[in-house]
Amino acid sequence: MRRHRKKIVLGVGATYAAVPLYRMFCAATGFAGTPKVGMGKFEAERLVPVEGVRRIKVYFNADTSDALPWTFTPQQRVVSVLPGETSLAFYKAKNNSKQDIIGIATYNVTPDKIAPYFGKVECFCFEEQKLLAGEEVDMPLLFFIDKDVLDDPTCRNLDDVVLSYTFFRARRNAQGHLEPDAPDDVVQASQGFAEYDMAPRVEDRKAGPGDSL
Repeated sequence: MRRHRKKIVLGVGATYAAVPLYRMFCAATGFAGTPKVGMGKFEAERLVPVEGVRRIKVYFNADTSDALPWTFTPQQRVVSVLPGETSLAFYKAKNNSKQDIIGIATYNVTPDKIAPYFGKVECFCFEEQKLLAGEEVDMPLLFFIDKDVLDDPTCRNLDDVVLSYTFFRARRNAQGHLEPDAPDDVVQASQGFAEYDMAPRVEDRKAGPGDSL
């Protein structure tokens, strides 16, 4: 049953045909290392640093696909935050080509168990980022680790987490949505789904004897 559930879930994510639904699912569940986002997490009383506890180190990673002639780097290697504390970080992106290009970023956080507590207030992921030829921009990221992490026994000895972004060249699919211009397995791996089974795309399925066309 668990194996089939993985396939069904990834069938939604892999197609990118319903990008808002996919983003909503990942943000609501913290699935496979996707940082969780929820309106309740942004209440003022929750965004208060918890004093007297250990800080958690957040390391930043950046990658780009081979098809995207951009330079993409984090402007800080690591920051240390308290649960409940908001922190501002920056990435820098530069279009090294002689033409305007639209990029789109995916992300994930490891280890997976921190994802339900890793919230992003402001982020450039899943949104189109158009850089003019030769343009260089700073991309802000405002995030926090929810204080509920302190009540999770599986995170009791967690000291380090890694936040990874991968930028892809963007293309429009048949539904008109922007999606990463890369094979599905590459995109899934960038989001932390590499260990999960991929559900076949609808167009790749062959109708069986009992299927209606």
